[in-house]
Amino acid sequence: MITITFPDGNQREYVEGATALEIAASISEGLARNVLAASVNDEVWDATRPIMEDAHIKLFTWDSKEGKAAFWHSSAHLMAEALEATYPGIKFGIGPPIDNGFYYDVDPGGAEITAEDLPKIEKKMLELARQKNTYTRKDVSKKEAIEYFTDKGDEYKLELIDELEDGSITFYEQGNFTDLCKGPHIPHTGPIKAIKLLSIAGAYWRGDEKRKQLTRIYGITFQKQKELEEYLLLLEEAKKRDHRKIGKELELFTFSEKVGLGLPMWLPKGAALRERLEQFMRQAQLKAGYEPVVTPHIGHKDLYITSGHYEKYGEDSFRPIQTPAEGEAFFLKPMNCPHHCELYKSRPRSYRELPVRLAEFGTVYRYEQSGELHGLTRVRGFTQDDAHIFCRADQVKDEFKKVIDLVLYVFDALSFSEFTAQISLRDKMNKSKYIGTDENWDKAEQAIIEATEEKGLNAVVVTGEAAFYGPKLDFMVKDALGREWQLGTIQVDYNLPERFELEYIGSDNDKHRPVMIHRAPFGSLERFVAVLIEHCAGDFPLWLAPVQVSILSISEKYEDYAQKVLKYLNNSDIRTIIDDRNEKIGKKIRDAEVQKIPFMLIVGEKEQTSEQVAVRKHKEGDKGSLSLPSFIELIQKEVISESTVPEPGNPI
Repeated sequence: MITITFPDGNQREYVEGATALEIAASISEGLARNVLAASVNDEVWDATRPIMEDAHIKLFTWDSKEGKAAFWHSSAHLMAEALEATYPGIKFGIGPPIDNGFYYDVDPGGAEITAEDLPKIEKKMLELARQKNTYTRKDVSKKEAIEYFTDKGDEYKLELIDELEDGSITFYEQGNFTDLCKGPHIPHTGPIKAIKLLSIAGAYWRGDEKRKQLTRIYGITFQKQKELEEYLLLLEEAKKRDHRKIGKELELFTFSEKVGLGLPMWLPKGAALRERLEQFMRQAQLKAGYEPVVTPHIGHKDLYITSGHYEKYGEDSFRPIQTPAEGEAFFLKPMNCPHHCELYKSRPRSYRELPVRLAEFGTVYRYEQSGELHGLTRVRGFTQDDAHIFCRADQVKDEFKKVIDLVLYVFDALSFSEFTAQISLRDKMNKSKYIGTDENWDKAEQAIIEATEEKGLNAVVVTGEAAFYGPKLDFMVKDALGREWQLGTIQVDYNLPERFELEYIGSDNDKHRPVMIHRAPFGSLERFVAVLIEHCAGDFPLWLAPVQVSILSISEKYEDYAQKVLKYLNNSDIRTIIDDRNEKIGKKIRDAEVQKIPFMLIVGEKEQTSEQVAVRKHKEGDKGSLSLPSFIELIQKEVISESTVPEPGNPI
């Protein structure tokens, strides 16, 4: 017999070799019907895999991230089976689950797969799914694996096998399809009842632009047709909210191939939006005791060798900048933290002045593959609201909690009400990915866990997602469409202070090593703006809107009065423009609506005579005529009434 421990601490005994599916059935047949995968001693398994020893288990259904991942991974295999049946001789790269669905990279050989072919592939997938073929896991030797894929002539799988250790290789079979895979998968194909193949794209093998370009097919599946229909409606809404589309319409940012791929340029309205976000954060940071600093966009190669970034991130950096001096090389900075370590080190420090909090809106550069660039969410140059806190070990937890407060303040100000805190720990089975001692890692991880518990955060623990120098707390935020984004991160680091030999003189007059906390509530400003645009569909809160008011003159006869209104509003720090085009007022109103400008002030003979303005509000229409002081009061009340008011007493 083996002892199975459930998440609530309850234990039951089962016969050795029992599966998670059988364990679920012993609780309830309804539960067993819904189980897609299981965690066995913190490793996600097939629900049909025998458990041979005492174990802690969790059962995953569709409602869990792990359940969806297993479902979509299995769907990728189902699509591969359909492709192999439709295109004999097709070869397969990788086919993982993603946040919403799955994809498979394939080499169709002499055939060509186009968007017009997707419906027939979907039809074949549904036909195969109805056969309810089981997903069967099979351990194979490296020799067997090589022989199998040599016979198939699949050089992509052979390359993957070459990197695997003998004894760690598994195949999965369903129906007439066999794939190299570590799993996990759902019990059988039957639950896959609704299928949509979404798009086709090109993807270089292993992400290497020098390798062959494969065909990547994206898809998504559900257990019910209704769920698929709801998702497709959501997808249409997401297209309307696409930050690239809205950013172009609102004239916020642009890209230029001559400037370079992945290097965004901010247009005046976008720069105003970005400036407001920076002001908001700067004010909050000053009140929290941060000191602003500025560091160069480049750094000497030795700086990044010392920090460890050269070893860990060298391939993701731009190529070195060689100077005329022999052997001298600089890098575009991939991180701000090494520079901040040198700032801290610029003079002796005492325990009395700790914590030292250094903050910078620092632009960093990383060489993302061109195929992975996407609007503002994946770029090659981006600005972080970066700060580094240097503190004593006894201050770590309190400082960490203060940063949590700052992150929550940002989310509240911008109406991100749904989020999950993710504690990212290192993978203790693969310590080569990290720097530093076990002792320092254990202390850092414990500080994060205790801080999140004391703040009462809804936190999940994920192993293997830590930064190379320390564990972290990431905030996973849901937007208005229910999509999840990683925004805001806090990291505890005992290692960079060690590598840079940072010190402070303690109360005992001895030298001590400070602890470093990395934090960025926005994360990347570019990514944050992209998520914010899609969250609010470009309808920014009044305090943040790049243009708060547009003055629409009925004709050129009233332009002098429009200029008088403009001056009055600008003197009250209200961001205002005049639309003095020779267009009918109806078109001016429609254009202001498209530009999502919160307020429109119409001025004509009546308004000029009475020294008032006719007020219209975006999406709400006419609000009547007001004197300018009354309109200013309306604006101020609107800002105060918003849950997004940045700070009491701040400028509008």
